[in-house]
Amino acid sequence: MSKTNVSPSDSYLHEINTQTWSNGRHLVRCVKVIEETKDVKTFCFMAEQPVMFFFKPGQFVTLELEIESLQVMRSYTISSSPSVPYSFSITVKRVPGGQVSNWLHDNMTEGDELAVHGPVGQFNCIDYPAKKVLFLSGGVGITPLMSMARWYFDTNAEVDMHFVHSARTPDDIIYRRELENMSSRISNFNLSLICERQQTGQVWSGFRGYLDEPKLQMICADFMQREIFCCGPEVYMSAVKRMLKALGFDMSRYHEESFGATPQSVEQDAVDQAEIAVDEADALDSADMLNIEFLKKGKSVQIHPTETVHTAASKLGLMIPKACGMGICGTCKVLKVSGDAQMSHNGGITDEDVAAGYILSCCSVPSSDLQIDF
Repeated sequence: MSKTNVSPSDSYLHEINTQTWSNGRHLVRCVKVIEETKDVKTFCFMAEQPVMFFFKPGQFVTLELEIESLQVMRSYTISSSPSVPYSFSITVKRVPGGQVSNWLHDNMTEGDELAVHGPVGQFNCIDYPAKKVLFLSGGVGITPLMSMARWYFDTNAEVDMHFVHSARTPDDIIYRRELENMSSRISNFNLSLICERQQTGQVWSGFRGYLDEPKLQMICADFMQREIFCCGPEVYMSAVKRMLKALGFDMSRYHEESFGATPQSVEQDAVDQAEIAVDEADALDSADMLNIEFLKKGKSVQIHPTETVHTAASKLGLMIPKACGMGICGTCKVLKVSGDAQMSHNGGITDEDVAAGYILSCCSVPSSDLQIDF
C-alpha cells in the first residue's frame, strides 16, 4: 500500500477567526429560552460571528432594550459558566410590576437581537480563590452562584463546595435537577435545599423554614473556615450578614452581589445635588468652572467642579447610556481623551480600561478641563 504525503495546506483543519469578549457594547442574538420554573426563564445568547464569552463567574451584563419606545437598561447576572464559552445566559424571574423582567418573559424569543454591555462586577470567585467555599442563595439570587458552581464543576477544580439554596416551595427551586446531578456526581459538592413551605400534596424531605444558625451548623459545620458567597433578596442577605457577624465570622471572607436599578433614594439624592449645584454655579466666577468637551458631538459645556461628567452631558441634552448611577454596571463608560477626573466606582470598570483612559461618567468628577470621546 502506497503512502500519500499530505502537506499542511492540504489539511482538513481550517483556521477559525474567533473574537474574545471585552467590556463594552456587543450585539447578540437570543438562541434559546428555557422555562426553569413557572415564573423563571433562562435566556441564552450568542453572537452572529463566533465570540468567546470569557468572564469571571459571578459577573453581570447590562441589557440595552427598547420598551414602549423608550431605551431601558437593566443589569442581570450571567448564570452560565465561561467553561461554555461560545454563549452566555441570564436567568430572569417574573416579578409583579417588573418592567424589564416581565417584558423579557412576554417578548424575548429565539432570534431576537439586542445589545449588551459588560461583563463587569467585583462579585466573582476568581478574585477570591479558596479551597473551601460556601454558597448561600435565596430565590433568583442563585444565578451568580450557579455560574461559580458550574465553573468549578466543569473545570474539575479541587474546591470543596457547600451549596445552600433557599426557595419558597419545592416547585420554586431553580436548577434543581442540575444541582442534584452535580451533587450525585462529585464528592466535593454538597447540596442543601431549604423551602419556606410546601404546597398541599407536595412531598418534601428537605429542610423547612428559613436559613438560621442551627440549620447552618447542621448543614456546614466548618462554615467559619470557608469563603462565603451570598446572593438573594436584600432581606435575605441582611439576615445572613447579621447572623454571621453575631457568630464572629471574618467578614473579609464574606462576599455578596449588589447591583440593580438605581434606588429611588439615590435618584432623589442626585436630583437634590443637581439643584444645589445649579444654585452654587450661579454664584461662581466663570474662572472656577470646568470645561467639558464631547468631541464626537462637537459640543462643550462648563460645569461646577463637583458635578459629574454625566451631568455635563445631560446639560447638553446628550444621553450617555446609564443603568445604575452608582459605578456598578459599567454602562456609562466613556473614553477620556485629555484632562483629569476623580472616579469613585463600585467595580463597574476594569483596571485595564482605567489604564486605557476610560472612566464611568456617572461617578467621575472632573478635576480639570476634559475632552471626552463621545
